Amino acid sequence: MIELILQAHSYVRSRLKADARFRLLALFFFASWLPGCFSPMALDHVAIAYNESISDVVSKQLLLNIARASLNQPIYFSGISNIAATLNFQANAGATPALAGNNGAILMPIFGGSVSENPTISIVPMEGEEFTQRMLTPLTEDKLTLLLRQNIDVDLLLRLVTLEFRTQSKEGVYHNRPRNLQDYATFRRIVLHLSSIQDQDQLYAEPLIFERRWSLPSSSLDGKAFQALEPKYSITGDPKESIYKLTKQVIGRTVLTNYDPSILSNEERIALNDEAEKNALNDLLVDIRPGFPGGEYPLHGKFRLRSFSNIMYFIGRTFTTEPEIDVAKDPRTPPVTENPVSVIAILKSDSEPADVELPVKYRDNYYAVQSSRSSSWNQTAFRVLSQIFQMTMSELPKAGVPDITIAK
Repeated sequence: MIELILQAHSYVRSRLKADARFRLLALFFFASWLPGCFSPMALDHVAIAYNESISDVVSKQLLLNIARASLNQPIYFSGISNIAATLNFQANAGATPALAGNNGAILMPIFGGSVSENPTISIVPMEGEEFTQRMLTPLTEDKLTLLLRQNIDVDLLLRLVTLEFRTQSKEGVYHNRPRNLQDYATFRRIVLHLSSIQDQDQLYAEPLIFERRWSLPSSSLDGKAFQALEPKYSITGDPKESIYKLTKQVIGRTVLTNYDPSILSNEERIALNDEAEKNALNDLLVDIRPGFPGGEYPLHGKFRLRSFSNIMYFIGRTFTTEPEIDVAKDPRTPPVTENPVSVIAILKSDSEPADVELPVKYRDNYYAVQSSRSSSWNQTAFRVLSQIFQMTMSELPKAGVPDITIAK
């Protein structure tokens, strides 16, 4: 009997030891799996947090510089060129005898973990040549065309980025600045009329595509010359006249029209492009013709585009020294969907405003984009302003370190 009891006791102790080893193995397996589980979640959190923070910084910088511009102070921007984030994941595990149990055979697990982050963020001030290129250089025709193709209201966009409208005959120059009320009102009616054409889906911002043609005597082209011209031109021979006819398709300047430019003859497109080529790169030719939608108010001239610095000071003046005014549409213009007084309404308050996003404080006043429940005009205008700022982006210098690049 005593022998049986001893054998049973030995068996129970061996099972307890085996269970303890199993629990230890399970514990260490869990500890090794823990960092692999936490690291993707932590990385997602870090990436999203950086993305949101940088987006908020850009928005607040824009508001801060609008506030500076309203007081006729210099504007100043800085950019984040590099984010290097080192994430360190640690896990530990162990076991200790339970405070109560069968001679300490029951083990209690002890485990823990930690996550640490060591970010390095490089902030580069905008100055020198970069400031000149991004802030003082006027927007170009191709950038404006790209924005128009984002389905942005042409009235909103042109009020924001245009310095003036000039008739091609030089009979009139209409400044987009409220200090000259008559010019400003005419400019507003022009862009409002274009908006009415856009509402009918009949406003075109297309490059002029046409063919240039030349004739060369057959004797002037040898085999090598012919091979050099063939990839660039369409070449056909005329045996009767002993000439080669060269044709090349050309993509020219962009024109804002109330008709599809492809309906024009090749000669008309060439003439229109030659007219546009006489303009600067920050000029956009406009040709609104009778006989097409909106043709009851014909227009022929060009919009001259602002620099980003000029846009900021224009917005700053609109709620200080040069407030915008309400302008009714031209009698020839059909009804339009929106015609707000301000291209972008900025709220200025001596106390922190409620129900607005991302207010910024400057010299004891708070500034924010004014919200409206009935219209998204202000928020859209601020979004477009941010897009224009990003479009002026030049490549910032990057440090030669491993980094996590968070795209805005």
